[in-house]
Amino acid sequence: MATKTIAVVGATGAQGSGLVRAVLAGAGDEFSVRALTRDVNSAKARELAALGAEVVAADYATPEGLAGAFDGVHGAFLVTDFWTSMDPEKEQAYVRNLVDAVKAAGVRHVIWSTLEDTRELIPVEDPRMPTLFGRYKVPHFDAKAEADEYFRAAGVPTTFLRTTFYYENLATALAPTRDAEGVLALTMPMGDSPIAGIAADDIGRVALSIFRAGEEYVGRTVSIAGDIVTGKEIAEALSEALGETVVYRPVTHDQFRGFGFPGADEFGNMLQYYTEFAAEFTGARDTAKVRELAPEVQTLRQWLAKGYRLPAA
Repeated sequence: MATKTIAVVGATGAQGSGLVRAVLAGAGDEFSVRALTRDVNSAKARELAALGAEVVAADYATPEGLAGAFDGVHGAFLVTDFWTSMDPEKEQAYVRNLVDAVKAAGVRHVIWSTLEDTRELIPVEDPRMPTLFGRYKVPHFDAKAEADEYFRAAGVPTTFLRTTFYYENLATALAPTRDAEGVLALTMPMGDSPIAGIAADDIGRVALSIFRAGEEYVGRTVSIAGDIVTGKEIAEALSEALGETVVYRPVTHDQFRGFGFPGADEFGNMLQYYTEFAAEFTGARDTAKVRELAPEVQTLRQWLAKGYRLPAA
């Protein structure tokens, strides 16, 4: 029996590669995978091809860049990367190109990786959080949430997959650092509030389970997480993984926004949203239900145990 092809946008990225690998791991499954990427000659693209993926050049920056990308596919996983351009208007233009392409190709099931509109809980005029780009609080959330409507207006059969904080941030931008006394400190402006997190690869595993379920999930919003933990609990888990004490040192959101790295204001706003609206955001993410969909979804400790290392100095 012929397999159904799933096209994966951003196939060499954090979310997309997880789905590509999940499909390829299901040997003899009902699905095959088409990995869409701007550079088919990159090391990551060649690796996916060697594993058995059909690797196809595609670029959502223009309609022409998506010509033929979705022809003959059953499903499509769509994700855009705000951090490449850090421009919410440009990101929305990319989404419109993707919507037009999957609609024209008659794709039967689309999973759109999206997020909440933070302005539903903290309006643009609310002074507690800086407004960015004139009309957003957390642009990489809000722009994606606005783009949800493109799918509905176009009549594209879509599952809205609301993701969350990546564990991988703890190995990059939010990794513990040593203070002047050599103590490892986790510096996050979360106070005592919990944060919902997930391994990026596990997003792809959940997406594959949704594709397997078929039409049951069309039109639905699925909010996911692998673990819900406080800053103190993250520090404890990091301590176990590293074999060295990591202390949790919360700062204020304004202090975090003032750290000055590219995107610090955006990141600080995101963490403020997580902190002040933990009940709403984490409350929408039931880890037990997520594991009913994909039992292999990892807790933070399970992810750390796979070989967590601090980034090179």
